[in-house]
Amino acid sequence: MPPKFDPNAITIVYLRAVGGEVGATSTLAPKVGPLGLSPKKVGDDIAKATGDWKGLKITCKLTIQNRQAKVEVVPSASALIIKALKEPPRDRKKVKNVKHNGDITFDEVVSIARVMRARSMARELSGTCKEILGTAQSVGCTIDGQHPHDVIEAISSGEMEVPDS
Repeated sequence: MPPKFDPNAITIVYLRAVGGEVGATSTLAPKVGPLGLSPKKVGDDIAKATGDWKGLKITCKLTIQNRQAKVEVVPSASALIIKALKEPPRDRKKVKNVKHNGDITFDEVVSIARVMRARSMARELSGTCKEILGTAQSVGCTIDGQHPHDVIEAISSGEMEVPDS
């Protein structure tokens, strides 16, 4: 017989889900089944918590205590950038290989950097801004009409000032 389950133990599970959609219970079952949770109920909780990230792949943090799951959304830099582009939600089954060729302001980049600050490896906010700009480059959007790499070089040379936190 396995050891008795401790009701006060806190278990944290990270998983990627599509925002606003109930994921396949077959993918949730091996992660939350052994902890005594119903995969269908957890899937519904994730869909409810990720409602404003419709159609984007987003990381969720499940904090499980006493057979109760609490869902937190842990947004990635790319998800925050795509959300800042304010694109209309689309059906991911029909539309593939999307080009995100919108434009965001430098202030939005700084606000995204402040959200990501805790998980960044950079020492200062300017370094975190550069990380976000690198992600913006790979997403394919522009910053105030400029290519993200030009903005990175402007920050490095001191032409562009990043406000302190």
